[in-house]
Amino acid sequence: MPYSPRRGLSIPTVTALNARNCVIEEEQRRIFRYVAQSGLGADIIFACGTTGEWNRITNPERQRLIRIEADEVARMNASHPSQQKALAAAVSSAPAALDAQPAFRPAPVEAWAGVTGETVSDTLANLKCAIESGIDGAVIAPLSIADAGDVVSFFQRDVSDLFDHMGRSLPVFLYDNADIAINPRVPHLRTRDVKRLSRLQFICGVKVSASRRVLGNYTKGAMHFKDKGEFGIYIGNAMLMFEAFRLQDGVVGRIREYWNRYLLHNELPIGVVSGPANVLPREWQRAWRACYAADERLMKTYKDAFDRFDSSCRFPRGRVGAIDKTIACIKRALKSEGIIEHYEVADGTQALTRDESHTFDKHYRAVTEILAAGTDPIWISRPQD
Repeated sequence: MPYSPRRGLSIPTVTALNARNCVIEEEQRRIFRYVAQSGLGADIIFACGTTGEWNRITNPERQRLIRIEADEVARMNASHPSQQKALAAAVSSAPAALDAQPAFRPAPVEAWAGVTGETVSDTLANLKCAIESGIDGAVIAPLSIADAGDVVSFFQRDVSDLFDHMGRSLPVFLYDNADIAINPRVPHLRTRDVKRLSRLQFICGVKVSASRRVLGNYTKGAMHFKDKGEFGIYIGNAMLMFEAFRLQDGVVGRIREYWNRYLLHNELPIGVVSGPANVLPREWQRAWRACYAADERLMKTYKDAFDRFDSSCRFPRGRVGAIDKTIACIKRALKSEGIIEHYEVADGTQALTRDESHTFDKHYRAVTEILAAGTDPIWISRPQD
């Protein structure tokens, strides 16, 4: 049976690291359990991505992280029947949780792993590790592999050959992020390349950290060779979902909505990828459902709160500009929630100063208070241990 790309909220998890840039296994497992929220958080847990500082840790540590993720997600899904019973009871006592579409239904979490390495050799080794570990989907940023050469040939030959020799394949999702592209003159995958890659049975979608126009280019490319629902577009700039799903009123509004649909070739994204959802997994899941249902009141509540969180992760730099320290802030917030003890960032990632930590703590508390006052208690994230 053909694989159908999973819809919903994908959370690219941060990586719990010690001072030597090594994964702290038990804390990492707690992060995975926290973002899953027993079925009310992530639909997809995405480890070893940019938010997980994949480009700051060694390749052996990437593979270790992949194995930990596969094992922990399998454990969570194995206990799924008991989770369903508990969640059904919770929903029956809070029927308002059912008012957004898609309908509430506890479902197993999918484990996706970033397998990109600095070289083709490392990338294929990571992909092999993902298959052997039981990962559900692999994410590859081909423009970030130094010696990949022609993108289409890399997938047609190198990746296909690996699958042939292993006797099994894995759904593969492309990752487009100009910030980690090797060649700044080629920040995005070419539409013609996406068209050709769409012919490959194992290419199932793309995560795009770019504008609506770039999203639309990939939709246009894929629709030539994939049936509806076989190729998923995931919004990488998470706040863009509030624009992509918003219904517009009036003549001007309808024109804007028509233009948005035109840019996306009348295909809406099937999911969103949110780094801040590491801290607020239930809240982001509820916001995704509100956007899909075009619930304007809830959309505004969540957008305002998430905008405040994003702003709290940026700190002034000199007279102009600001430094984005989102990864450090996410780890700081997870520590404040009691999920992790260590909140070190990898070498090369912007860390918080002591003053910045205190400032962020104050702003983060304000965000959680706003969400607690304006949303249903069942959609407030809580520790899972």
